[in-house]
Amino acid sequence: MKKSFYFFLFLFFCRWIGFSQDQLITPPYLKSGDTIAILAPAGILKGRTETINKAKQLAESWGLKVVLGKNLFNQNNHFAGTDTERCQDFQEALDNPNIKAVWAARGGYGSVRLLDKLDFTKFKTHPKWVIGYSDITAFHNHIHNLGFETLHAMMATSLEEKPEEIVQTIASFKEALFGSKLSYSVKSSSYNREGKVKGQVIGGNLAIVTSMLGSSSQLNTANKILFLEEIGEYKYSIDRMLQSLKRANYFDQVKAVIIGDMSLIKKNTTKWGSSIEQLILDALPKDIPILFDFPAGHEPDNRAMIFGRTVNLSISKGTNPSKIEFDE
Repeated sequence: MKKSFYFFLFLFFCRWIGFSQDQLITPPYLKSGDTIAILAPAGILKGRTETINKAKQLAESWGLKVVLGKNLFNQNNHFAGTDTERCQDFQEALDNPNIKAVWAARGGYGSVRLLDKLDFTKFKTHPKWVIGYSDITAFHNHIHNLGFETLHAMMATSLEEKPEEIVQTIASFKEALFGSKLSYSVKSSSYNREGKVKGQVIGGNLAIVTSMLGSSSQLNTANKILFLEEIGEYKYSIDRMLQSLKRANYFDQVKAVIIGDMSLIKKNTTKWGSSIEQLILDALPKDIPILFDFPAGHEPDNRAMIFGRTVNLSISKGTNPSKIEFDE
């Protein structure tokens, strides 16, 4: 009770002095005995009971208690239940102070349909980690604008990958969740635009980030480091989304861009004529440092990132590795 009172007092003080405008509030890190909720806010989980059991066992092996959303395995055409059912699970998790993290079972599509139906009042008093990637970007962007950090990391369905290919994925997720310092060294792409910058890392899936334009969930990228990843798009579609962000001034004051996985790019009958890296270089302003091939997105190696956290980013070329270090 005393801890909750002082934490609430801290949040009030942060808002009163305007602190949250520059440095986002960090939800409490997890510890043994805490409870994590596994929910399906978007795509259907048909035939994936074993996968959810694996996710539950993984969290329990870390000393966590696990609750499953009441509507987790519901089916409503494309979605894991109706909007009302998925929203009910998410709202209950947001409102329950005993639940310390909300872990998305999978992405797909559907998160955006819940944003304006959810009430984040109790979440602001008792913030918790919201975890996932891909379609969960909608929550990352929205909650970032509320002034809180979120966790871009593996989801339950990530455990369907080969165990040997997700060792770092799981390890970095656990480190982020329990408050260990995150630091990555990445092989430098020849396409990189070199630079050393410091700023908050934000973003997520390119299509979802673009879909937030014009809404209250649209990101303010001024003085930020923007992370982007994508899957299953044509090159012309990726260019179109980048051009949309560019016209919305997303890159005018951005400090740097981190490009994660660009997976399963579709082949069009009319060839684009350049690599995906060159497409991105051509679309973005010439003075922006760009890091390619960061291991996050829709590949098995999906390293955890704390969105809204300040990072030191050093982008190199050639044999020198590029590095990203998250503040504690």
